Amino acid sequence: MSAFDQARHEVERARFLGDVRDLLSLLRRQPNELLPFDWVRHLAPEGEYARGLQTIEVDHIIGSVDRYREFDRHYLPKERHLDERWIGVRSAQLQGKELPPIQVYQVGELYFVKDGNHRVSVARRQGQKYIDADVIELQVTVPPEEGDTLKDLIIKGEYAQFLKATNLDRVVPGHHEILFTTPGRYEKLLEHIRTRQYFLDRKPERAGLPPVTWEEAVDSWYRRLYCRIVDNIGKHDVMARFPGRTEADLYLWIMDHRYFLTQHDGHDVGSEAATVQFRAQYSPPIYKRLRQRMRLMLRGKLGPAV
Repeated sequence: MSAFDQARHEVERARFLGDVRDLLSLLRRQPNELLPFDWVRHLAPEGEYARGLQTIEVDHIIGSVDRYREFDRHYLPKERHLDERWIGVRSAQLQGKELPPIQVYQVGELYFVKDGNHRVSVARRQGQKYIDADVIELQVTVPPEEGDTLKDLIIKGEYAQFLKATNLDRVVPGHHEILFTTPGRYEKLLEHIRTRQYFLDRKPERAGLPPVTWEEAVDSWYRRLYCRIVDNIGKHDVMARFPGRTEADLYLWIMDHRYFLTQHDGHDVGSEAATVQFRAQYSPPIYKRLRQRMRLMLRGKLGPAV
């Protein structure tokens, strides 16, 4: 079989496998598309730097600048009219010709192809582990992960802006990651910090002292509000009652519930009592929790262990 005929057979096989993966992703409700590089803007990159020629891992390539509709998430080709380009690349490889480096943008530990999508597709089909690439790195505070959706990137971009507004990385080095499952939540955290700053300033023991700084308010909010509720969430096993949710999600819900209880009872009930009552009152029935766990497991978002 000639190199051309072998390459044609391989691209047809690759497209067939792509169809199979599309069907499986539909059944599992999992995304099977490459990420558009345009989505990276939601991560609020702060600059880009040319890193030159490097050897990168093929499996860490998750997106494309302008060809994200032509390949699936595993870089299998989807469009028949592009077969000739794929065949040309594979034929050259079979004939021992040296292929030029691809060009990529690096975001965290992952890559988006600027030029060389067909070379990546051929490399993935051959099980090639590494590929030479000219790398341009984008600096982001919260990097993407494999499997991220547009919503995930928007949330991570909001998280990056929150970290910048609070200086939390500097104020509390090694702090717990604070990620939500829904966009638009970080502004509420900033409101909590501003409220914390206001009440700290008005404590009797601060009479005659300088105003509480923003950094002091951030530190106090994180250690005395956020971490206390997170500790109580773990202590009372609340996470298991809300599959697919994060500690940050539960923090906001419990804080809202604490405010409601305080208004109802006429005094602050405290974070632990609010956590316990929230768990008792709002935990979904066990059949709903099991159903949600099954959905998350099918999407690869949750392990089998409870």
